[in-house]
Amino acid sequence: MIRWPRKTRNILLYLFIVLILKLKDYILLGFLTAAACRSYSQDIHFSQFNASLLNLSPGYTGMFSGDYRVGAVYRSQWQSVPVSYSTFGLNGERRFKPKWLEKDVIGVGLMLNNDRAGDARYGTTQLYLSGSYIYLGKPDSSLIITLGVNAGWCRVGFDYNKMTFDNQFDGYVYNKTISSGEQFGWTNLNFFDMSLGSVIQYIHSDQHRFSYGVGFQHLTSPIISYQDNDLSRLDFKLTNCFSYSTPIKEKTDIIAEALYTRQGKNYELIPHMSLKYYFDREDNKAILGGLCLRARDAVVVRFGYTNKTLQSGISYDINVSRFNKATNLRGGVEIFVNYIIRLKPGFVARKRFCPVFM
Repeated sequence: MIRWPRKTRNILLYLFIVLILKLKDYILLGFLTAAACRSYSQDIHFSQFNASLLNLSPGYTGMFSGDYRVGAVYRSQWQSVPVSYSTFGLNGERRFKPKWLEKDVIGVGLMLNNDRAGDARYGTTQLYLSGSYIYLGKPDSSLIITLGVNAGWCRVGFDYNKMTFDNQFDGYVYNKTISSGEQFGWTNLNFFDMSLGSVIQYIHSDQHRFSYGVGFQHLTSPIISYQDNDLSRLDFKLTNCFSYSTPIKEKTDIIAEALYTRQGKNYELIPHMSLKYYFDREDNKAILGGLCLRARDAVVVRFGYTNKTLQSGISYDINVSRFNKATNLRGGVEIFVNYIIRLKPGFVARKRFCPVFM
């Protein structure tokens, strides 16, 4: 492996950052143009994808300034039509520094997701344990690189008792006492799942903050079938998340993000841009407002509020797909809250030399 001199690496990194800054407008335009392509998604997802980073990549585990981070997100979609969806997520993380590490940090986390859809309440429950190694590339933490992994238990299924069948029509009305004539070996499936991921964060001149995260999900390709065969599997999923923020005025930052996921033959692209206005930069007291686009599906209006280590947000999807004839442009509402806990350092008494009396 070739090891570049430190000065050469710094020069190359500087040139790369300058190039990104010069091309940022074109990059954003590219994201918006690409969003004109058709896209769909198979997995649990949130419009405010930064609300639940562990769902994007286990590399985000412990990527915060503090000791603990807890969060929750809730999404309710298409309540105006019979196939309504509701999704709920919880996460908790711990960041700590073992004594045997000179400067790097370890992150551990726990994530729970639950999703329900339709009259049969077809649902997904996920419970993942994640861990990451956080490498501080520079002493001032302006460059951070992580490598993470998660593994967990998943369950998918439906409620057979809430389903109706043609055989249960007695000629006049529906009669639930009549046998449906259908046979299900089982209505719930349990499987093991595993993902890998990495995140790179770089802060240039205390003004430009770049972040890129990648996730390689469903590495086990679990079988999802109720017919006792292996023809139906959960496809491998690739997730890419890019984020950039910089001050444009004394009290205003601009935030640009993009999420691109691909799973099997399906893909999803969500570009996002917001403005963050500070009432007090030192205490991170600010409000945010912006828009997301989900290609040929929805325009998402987003608002947020931050105060010190509290981050919260609310969004609403305006459905613009062909399904809007049924939804009348109504999509879904989503809310989230994240909170970082910073422990105060314990008191350590200084050593004092007591005088010796003869």
